[in-house]
Amino acid sequence: MGRPKPKVFYKMHVKAGDTVQVISGKEKGQISEILKSIPEKSMVIVKGVNMRTKHVKPTQENESGRIDVSEAPIHSSKVMLYSKKGQVASRVSYTFTAEGKKVRVLKKTGEIID
Repeated sequence: MGRPKPKVFYKMHVKAGDTVQVISGKEKGQISEILKSIPEKSMVIVKGVNMRTKHVKPTQENESGRIDVSEAPIHSSKVMLYSKKGQVASRVSYTFTAEGKKVRVLKKTGEIID
């Protein structure tokens, strides 16, 4: 029995809405947008990447079965932030603006993300 495990939220370098490039796996090189981030598992769902099919049986008599196709999550370490302006994938550093706000900056281009 015992105590329930506490939820762990991992610090991730990407978040929903970011443009990323997949850097490993069967989808390597694909550039797309993050639909959802899952910090409890350090995973992200990327639009059009890691597609999964699920065959659904009909639940009522007059209904027909269908095949659902959706994105499955991939680990956040398999994606890298992508600069549309510089056409290059880059690592992320963190810095502060003149107003004192913490922002993410691409290392290769110096472009501010947030």
